[in-house]
Amino acid sequence: MILKTLILILKTPEPAKEDASKLRGYIGNEFKGYPILHHHIEDAGYVYTYPKVQYKIIGGTPIILGIEEGGEVLKKISDDITELRLGNSRYKIESIQMNQMNAEFGDCRENYQYRFLTPWLALNPDNYQKFGEIGDWKDKKIFLNSILVGNILSMCKGLDFIVDRQLYVHSYLDETTATYKGIPHLGFMGEFRVNFKIPTFFGIGKGVSQGFGTVTVKES
Repeated sequence: MILKTLILILKTPEPAKEDASKLRGYIGNEFKGYPILHHHIEDAGYVYTYPKVQYKIIGGTPIILGIEEGGEVLKKISDDITELRLGNSRYKIESIQMNQMNAEFGDCRENYQYRFLTPWLALNPDNYQKFGEIGDWKDKKIFLNSILVGNILSMCKGLDFIVDRQLYVHSYLDETTATYKGIPHLGFMGEFRVNFKIPTFFGIGKGVSQGFGTVTVKES
């Protein structure tokens, strides 16, 4: 499957100190007429599906990913993004780098290696308790790998893609702490490989629209 993607890299005079939730909040508020930017629809509430606009702040650089129609909306608004007001900070936009591409997405025979650029929030309240009850790290790793497969399948469902083959994940992960919706969460950083093509900057797991679980292809 080929997905049209668009990445906006926003150049600011100094690195952004805030997290991507502030970036999402600012852009969504500035361009309220585009529900795809903030995932809220009047009278319907929050839209729970794989977000086609995802916000990241990586190494202090604000980045916005648009997938399919999300990319079209980003293209429309890009000229109107002249500053960012994130919390108590204001950043002038010096320039915007726009990268458009047709990205391959889907299951395949060969394995691809990926690295998390931001913490992967794998656990919900139910499986957090199960994870804590597992004593052996090897068994924890098997448990996390199954969640990773589930996250990829959920992403596929949100993008109307049907997986034709079984997915096999191998991971090398370390625990970390991440703040999501103002609450500390257990997250994971590291690498994994899977027989599936995931475009760079796509997110998996919880909090994808706010930049969590962002992956990049690790070049061999």
